Amino acid sequence: MATVVLLGTLDTKGAEYAFLRDRVREHGVDVLLVDAGIHEPLVEPDIGRDEVARAAGADVTALAEAGDRGAAVAAMGAGAEAVVRRLYAEERLDGILALGGSGGSSIATRAMRALAVGVPKLMVSTVASGDTRPYVGAVDVTMMYSVVDIAGVNRVSARIMANAAAAIAGMAGAQVPPLEEKPLVAATMFGVTTPCVTRARERLEELGYEVLVFHATGAGGQSMEALVRGGFLAGVLDVTTTELADELVGGVLSAGPERLQAAGEVGLPQVVSLGALDMVNFGPRETVPEKFEGRNLYVHNPTITLMRTTPEENAELGREIGRKLSAATGPTVLFVPLKGVSMIDVEGQPFYDAAADEALRAGLRETLDGRVELHEVDTDINDPAFATAMADRLHELIRG
Repeated sequence: MATVVLLGTLDTKGAEYAFLRDRVREHGVDVLLVDAGIHEPLVEPDIGRDEVARAAGADVTALAEAGDRGAAVAAMGAGAEAVVRRLYAEERLDGILALGGSGGSSIATRAMRALAVGVPKLMVSTVASGDTRPYVGAVDVTMMYSVVDIAGVNRVSARIMANAAAAIAGMAGAQVPPLEEKPLVAATMFGVTTPCVTRARERLEELGYEVLVFHATGAGGQSMEALVRGGFLAGVLDVTTTELADELVGGVLSAGPERLQAAGEVGLPQVVSLGALDMVNFGPRETVPEKFEGRNLYVHNPTITLMRTTPEENAELGREIGRKLSAATGPTVLFVPLKGVSMIDVEGQPFYDAAADEALRAGLRETLDGRVELHEVDTDINDPAFATAMADRLHELIRG
């Protein structure tokens, strides 16, 4: 029988968790109730707040007496993470479910993010309709908007909680059918590099790989590199490094300053290109910061506005990529398309800028170590021959 862990602050959400526990049990699933609150619980837990605090090296009584909510959330989050890791290692956790506002969501999702990809994780939260990146991170946390606050059991909250209970029970008992075991390769893609990645994926599949494609939206790059660090992958086809531009310039799709470092740090074979470094991403046109007015802006769709990177920004991106690839400890190859790094960076398209592309290449030449194999190809990034060449070279690196 599957076991679902319910993790929450039982000093404020006791009635709600009691209701939720009963709903989960109705689906034939065992429940472990873990208390991450700091005051007396309103329902009896299976793992108490003292044990959770101790797992973080803290004393729950001291946390309660201090009256520092931020410190308590941080400590109980760390303790919840340690407890959840242990339960999973002991095979006492097949799924995890939590309810909460911003504080409860912070505690619970910290624990959820510590679990392996594939372990069911469901967070019913008042903040699920906003920016969920701080809660989801780079793993498969499922966020469900609570609609009403987590404050009592009423006709709306009861329906939401009953749905959540059914969902986690189903996920915890789900079985994956046997699949053919193939080596896994990750690829990064954006709309403007889709033809390249599609052809490269098809070629790698012909060569016997299973290809995981990640949308380079910030979270996509983080998720891909989390799998790299987790040892899931045989190689990386990092076609679309555009998230570096958002990090440098201040766009909305940054994957953080450590992007393009994971494969190099673990020594994984990687073939890299410069996909979509011609652009920085913002939301709707009216959300573009005022300081960028006068720049080359392109409304990609009603919710996404693209901004062309300048020669100065491209030069710095080139230097950054050169430094990161030169620090790699494993086989590393860079493919540079000489006629455009995206679908809209070719002659006649809105982001075509030969000077900016040359600045990108000049920046690369400043910092790229001779140990990095370099291919400069007289085509644009979406040419099928370019994509096939990248895929074939990655295959050769993986085979050794």
